[in-house]
Amino acid sequence: MADLQNFFSTYLPKKLQDHPELSEEINDSYQFDIEGAGQWCVDLTKTPGEVSEGPMEEPGCVVTAEAEDFETLLDNPASGMMLFTMGKLKVTNVGLALSLQKILG
Repeated sequence: MADLQNFFSTYLPKKLQDHPELSEEINDSYQFDIEGAGQWCVDLTKTPGEVSEGPMEEPGCVVTAEAEDFETLLDNPASGMMLFTMGKLKVTNVGLALSLQKILG
């Protein structure tokens, strides 16, 4: 099972540092509201991208899920569509949400 704190504090910042083209390609922002774990923001409007704890003003896409469901998504990024159709993963911008697999996988 994925460790959410480790994902947002270590794994994702390193991935963005190693792949700055992701921020250039996506060029938007995400806010993750993970019930039972916290809030994180991923700002890909800056290269190589920034990950911070807490909310942000006007994110391009807000992703909401229970901690257990988001951990499932991290363990298997292909499960995103299933979680979405079951109502366990909510997004405010479906187009931007489709780019999530690039940064989560």
